[in-house]
Amino acid sequence: MSSSMRNAVQRRNHRERAQPLERQKWGLLEKNKDYKLRAKDHKEKQKRLKILRQKAVDRNPDEFSFGMLSSGVNKATGTKRGDRGNEALSNDVVKLLKTQDAGYIRTMLQKVRKERQKAEEGFVLDDEEGEIEALKGRAGKGKHTVFVEDKEDQMSFQPEEWFGVEDEDQLAKPWSRPIKKSKSQDEDEEMADGGRPRKITPKDDVDAAREERRARKMREHAQESRRLKIEALKDRERELMQAEQVLEKQRAKMSNTVGGVNKNGVKFKVRERKR
Repeated sequence: MSSSMRNAVQRRNHRERAQPLERQKWGLLEKNKDYKLRAKDHKEKQKRLKILRQKAVDRNPDEFSFGMLSSGVNKATGTKRGDRGNEALSNDVVKLLKTQDAGYIRTMLQKVRKERQKAEEGFVLDDEEGEIEALKGRAGKGKHTVFVEDKEDQMSFQPEEWFGVEDEDQLAKPWSRPIKKSKSQDEDEEMADGGRPRKITPKDDVDAAREERRARKMREHAQESRRLKIEALKDRERELMQAEQVLEKQRAKMSNTVGGVNKNGVKFKVRERKR
């Protein structure tokens, strides 16, 4: 049979064996072409490792290269560090840069300190624990003027009775004073229901309690937000002060000064003889 007739006859299609059912979790079955690629890659890696091992055996332990002068080994990590080609700045340039850095840090420190002082204006501190306790009225930020009929009423005026508070401490806290309604508001509430006095129902008591609870929660939330802001500003101020002290010490070392006094009046010594 000629080749043309052999190709004209329908023959059985070639099918490769599939992965068995118990091994389907390992993926497709590796074919011969896949094995050849994997084997070739493995042989190349083994050949490369053999060459590197031979180079390590033939290496001269006393050989020298000029790169050794600018390189070293990090004792902590065990890695080699070399020269990256960075040019070292002169001592005067570094001192100038550190002076500018100190000026920037000092400016930011003043800004944070002013912001912290402004935030602390409305707070009092607990004497025992030193923590922020409550919000108080800012001194000099506002006045409450009460008008009276004549001088006699002025002399006999009682602030505690007028604002409905018990003592002077509560009088000094504007947020704790009860809301004093005018006579017109009282008359409108009394004559709201067809000219008859409106009766106070349990619902009014519930609404009043709900409003009081809502105002108290809002006040506590505002106090907590202000307290967290003050704590964050204090931490930022402390970090800037530490950075300023470090820069002052570095500048003192570069100037070859034995010691000095920093901005806070603290004496320090750069180099001191060991005893």
